[in-house]
Amino acid sequence: MNKKYLYLMGIILVIGIIVVFLGGNSVKRNPDELVVAVGTHGGEPKTGFDPILGWNYYAEPLIQSTLFKKDNKMNLNNDLATDYTLNPDGTVYYVTIKDYVKFSDNSSLTAKDVAFTYNKLKEVGASDIDLSNVNSSNAIDNTTIEFKLNEPDSTFINKLCYIGIVPETNYNNQTYGKSPIGSGPYKLVQWDKGQQAIFQLNDNYYGVKPQFKKLTIIFLNSDTALASAKKGEVDIAEVPLSFTKEKINNMTMTILHSIDTRGISLPYIPDNGTKTPEGHTLGNNVTSDVSIRKALNYGIDRQKIIDGALNGCGLKSFDGVPSTLPYFNPDAEIKDGDIDKAKQILENGDWRIGSDGIREKNGLKAYFELYYPSNDQDRQTLSLSVSEEAKKLGIEIKPIGKNWDDIENFKNSQAVLWGFGGTDPSIISKLYSSKLIGHIYDNPSGYNNSAVDSYIKAATNNLNINSSYDDWRKVSYDGNTGTSPKGDAAWLWLVTIDYSYFVDNTLNISTETATLQPHGGDIFGNIYNWKRITS
Repeated sequence: MNKKYLYLMGIILVIGIIVVFLGGNSVKRNPDELVVAVGTHGGEPKTGFDPILGWNYYAEPLIQSTLFKKDNKMNLNNDLATDYTLNPDGTVYYVTIKDYVKFSDNSSLTAKDVAFTYNKLKEVGASDIDLSNVNSSNAIDNTTIEFKLNEPDSTFINKLCYIGIVPETNYNNQTYGKSPIGSGPYKLVQWDKGQQAIFQLNDNYYGVKPQFKKLTIIFLNSDTALASAKKGEVDIAEVPLSFTKEKINNMTMTILHSIDTRGISLPYIPDNGTKTPEGHTLGNNVTSDVSIRKALNYGIDRQKIIDGALNGCGLKSFDGVPSTLPYFNPDAEIKDGDIDKAKQILENGDWRIGSDGIREKNGLKAYFELYYPSNDQDRQTLSLSVSEEAKKLGIEIKPIGKNWDDIENFKNSQAVLWGFGGTDPSIISKLYSSKLIGHIYDNPSGYNNSAVDSYIKAATNNLNINSSYDDWRKVSYDGNTGTSPKGDAAWLWLVTIDYSYFVDNTLNISTETATLQPHGGDIFGNIYNWKRITS
């Protein structure tokens, strides 16, 4: 064979390999179809696409409608609802809904369906949405729902933003998740477990319909999602922040800011043999020392951790409340990365450097374990980074990756790297209220401060949600005490993270209208504004 021909074929082969590696072999699909790999959008739901069993709280449920939605300015907007009112003492909410909405099976959606959904959710008790304060949900007529509360709660309106409405007449919690009926912009047409879910536009949808008639969500881990993006198999691929410097032909790295924080719970009381209602050990003899907690908060260099572990994608957090939320307290912020101050705090607390470089106090080493979910690459890198930073202070932290079932056994006695985030300030109560110590995932550190409890109660009982924000801020720091480093240093909060996506260059996901990214992300929150760029 001609050597010149062989040489030419070799060049073509090399070019082909390079093109494949860089993602040049884009898979063709119709302009009105989307294929996405977005693992944090709830991931693949174990119980199916059933809001009552956990489908997409805090995020756009796609299949179902919610009563209200929050925009990227924290404004409350109507979805199914048209208005709401309260009775004088704030224990009854009346919500009116649109009278022309139909489910995807062409049946009418009425107030009975809304009341059924909320009553069923409380009955099942499988929700991250706390409805324990709801006495009853009742349909007054076809378009009016009455929510009776046991106590006034200014945050209750937020809970009406998160739950997708299901039909009362044909709901079955054993089968609904596999073949859901809803009133959202899409309907589920195919679910291949472990692989993908395919959605088609719901012709009955009452709102502005998305441009895309078909949406396929494929369930991939971060490495496989990146590989699929390089092959041109997806329009959007969510990847860990450690991948943001990767380059893919025909795709652009898009960073979306969030209200999703990462922080480490530090058991607040000593281990004196106390057990939680679930039977888990409560307390830790090292982290219960305020000198340890404060030293970590002042000594850890958050920006260094963000720049290293997260490729600079995130903002420092000192109290777990993102700076974009109206109840953020700037007075809770400190100057961190101050190793000298941190060491002095430890010295003042009688923690002395031992022969191995680890501090000791009365024979007790400054050592504890830090658990993180092993399937979360970002949390793994954060845990390792914190461990390295702590060594500079003479504190030994051992990062351990486990699944959540295993972490359950240690969440009240060892440090855990958590993620929190939402538009509802009542999450602050879940983190710090002494009434919730040891209750499922609430207040895992066992924090107890009567002043903080009083601020939480005052904020919750304030019927004016805007004026309640002042009391929520005082939870972090009131000038004397609080959960932040200036007060009790109850947690070691690290960062409000960003979310990172490779987005096909033919797709505009309208980042200027992107909704707030709560815990778990919500890439589809503004899918109504997405467009395919044809030119």
